[in-house]
Amino acid sequence: MKKELEFEFSVNKENKTITVKREFAAELPLVWDAYTKSEILDQWWAPKPWKARTKTMDFREGGHWHYAMVGPEGEEHWALANYKTIDPKKRFTAFDGFADAEGVVNPDMPQSKWEVSFTPKDEVTLVENLITFDDLSQLETTIQMGFKEGLTMAMEGLDALLAAQKQEA
Repeated sequence: MKKELEFEFSVNKENKTITVKREFAAELPLVWDAYTKSEILDQWWAPKPWKARTKTMDFREGGHWHYAMVGPEGEEHWALANYKTIDPKKRFTAFDGFADAEGVVNPDMPQSKWEVSFTPKDEVTLVENLITFDDLSQLETTIQMGFKEGLTMAMEGLDALLAAQKQEA
């Protein structure tokens, strides 16, 4: 019997947070790499038919990930994640915001702090994202932009990628 993978998405307006808990049917090293290596992120970190395209990534404390979400018509929406803390194969934190192609964050668009933790559970890995906003309007704007739907689709893409990697092994 195949166990259903956990997926929880909750919004706490009082604390200005979004919590996303998601299990993946893969062991910790594969899931960690999927979140921390640009060549893998580019394969899943966008809702289809969009694609992620990394311009630069330096996964270390003080480093960053500068990438574009590229639409089916070639339109680009840039973002920048600045890494603050990294505890390898356990957790990392980053400040994320919309940016331009040069990596300049747009202060008129939502910005958030991401705390991402990884917990191994046999052949499944639980990834927990605590996303915190400075003010409620940024959280609400993010939700109105389709964040839940987009992230859900992207995570389904990671499911497919992990399943394909298992078949190749």
